[in-house]
Amino acid sequence: MKKIYFILTLILCHSLTMAQPSKVSSQLSSKVSIASHRGDWRNYADNSLEGIESCIRMNIDLVEIDVAKTKDGHLVLMHDRKVDRTTNGKGLVSDFTLEEIKQLRLKNGLGRVTDFQIPTLEEVLQAVKDKIIVNIDKGDAYFDDVYRILETTGTINQAIIKSNKPYAQLREHYGENLDRMTFMPVVQLKKETTIDSISAVLDKKYPMYEICFEEENKALLLQIKEKLQGASVIWINPLWDSLCGSYSDDRALQDPDGTWGYLIDELGAGILQTDRPALMLEYLKKRNLHD
Repeated sequence: MKKIYFILTLILCHSLTMAQPSKVSSQLSSKVSIASHRGDWRNYADNSLEGIESCIRMNIDLVEIDVAKTKDGHLVLMHDRKVDRTTNGKGLVSDFTLEEIKQLRLKNGLGRVTDFQIPTLEEVLQAVKDKIIVNIDKGDAYFDDVYRILETTGTINQAIIKSNKPYAQLREHYGENLDRMTFMPVVQLKKETTIDSISAVLDKKYPMYEICFEEENKALLLQIKEKLQGASVIWINPLWDSLCGSYSDDRALQDPDGTWGYLIDELGAGILQTDRPALMLEYLKKRNLHD
């Protein structure tokens, strides 16, 4: 309980109207947080409740989940539009009722069928309350439903909604409930991107920014670091090469200092999203960057 409120104090701020605005603490500059991608899926299953509970036991800071909607309007955890890759079923999530979805079984990281079921968003939020911060990917596509469930479970202050759409556009569509949440812009850096072309979103000083880059433009990344330093947290995804300029988790297995360490020390990452939470936690603890 104490840890979750400490982390939230560091990251829950907003330059736009919020019910209780706060500032991002500079303490994050000396402590790196871990976001586990789709839970601890290598040891359990993609977007499974059991994988999320494993992250909580490991003392991981954040967990990323994906949501999709069933035929009868329930939000469940599923990354793909179809259930084929991660379950023993076939077809679109939107063609299944919740009762039918619950009959399916998730596959583990090796593609073998387990006993794990597809959880609902409500089941997950009830399980994580006061224990871990949740980044709800695709949550902007189902915002009204997501917000209702967050409100019902009392977990609004633990949730992050991210989007590559402008906040003003989302705000116009979804209203003041968006102001009560932690919003994270997704900034996709391309060859033609300059600091001026993204200054409008960077100047808003959101509590955190997800920065994605297929090729490393170090000069631009250092400009972003300088612009956000002391005000916002930089979130980088060393999941696979195209998201992080090849500074990936797989590369970190042989050279953690040259990958995870580089993203932290050179590019200013304060949050790293990983598919290898246990190994990253071990690395950060050795460097005294994680409690």
